[in-house]
Amino acid sequence: MIFSMTGYANAQRELALGTLSVEVRAVNHRFLDLSLRLGEDLRAFEGTIRERIGAALSRGKVECRAYFNAQAAGSAKLQLNQALLDELLRVSAEAGERIGSGEKLKLGELLRWPGVLTQEAPQDDALGETLTALLDAALVDFKASRAREGEKLKDHLLERIAGMEAIVAEVKPRIPALVADYEARLTARFVEAIGTIDDDRIRQEIVVFAQKIDVDEELSRLTAHFSEIRRILQKGGAVGKRLDFLMQELNREANTLGSKSVSAETSRASIELKVLIEQMREQIQNIE
Repeated sequence: MIFSMTGYANAQRELALGTLSVEVRAVNHRFLDLSLRLGEDLRAFEGTIRERIGAALSRGKVECRAYFNAQAAGSAKLQLNQALLDELLRVSAEAGERIGSGEKLKLGELLRWPGVLTQEAPQDDALGETLTALLDAALVDFKASRAREGEKLKDHLLERIAGMEAIVAEVKPRIPALVADYEARLTARFVEAIGTIDDDRIRQEIVVFAQKIDVDEELSRLTAHFSEIRRILQKGGAVGKRLDFLMQELNREANTLGSKSVSAETSRASIELKVLIEQMREQIQNIE
């Protein structure tokens, strides 16, 4: 199966104390470039998240977001930070003694002090297990979306390969006709210039011309590359870099075909090949 590097998935789960959410999205990139955006409650699990994503993906600019949204204060159990409260009372009493005042912090002020009241949070072990399961589920959906997009890219590439095969099939039988046409024109020029036919000279010119326009090797290599691309697409997996290399090889052969062209037909064939190759190259940039 061919995988696109573009994909998106999200997953969430309702817990007793809030909602845990995971989101994974990616675009194309030469290597695996992973960035994480984690809520404060989940930063301790950064290493685990990186490890699991790295095991599942090999290329792409990947962004993973994970957050734990606690329940509203009215429905969640509040906890008193006894140690912080004791410290505030001690400091308040000490400050009152220093300035000669019996006034202390009021109850409302104490309860509003940052950190005195906290909401009950899930235990790290339970939260970590749930996060791991949720991330794995999101990655399954994420890879499925990549696979669907990859199949579309595969069909696109196969269509372009079929188009190039048709061009090569059209060009190949034209070469002998070009040589025969050149021989006829060369013979006519000899007759016009010297009134006779110099068979030896004509044969020498024909050999030189035939060698100059011989593109059989280029066409054979193009055909071989087409077969290799089909094989790679059929095999699947992480094939983007290999396909990108083959695009360079195809482009080289198409350029050589154009440089050897002595007719409008072969020049047009070279241009059409390069257009299709460039279309394929753009799509291959999105393949893992």
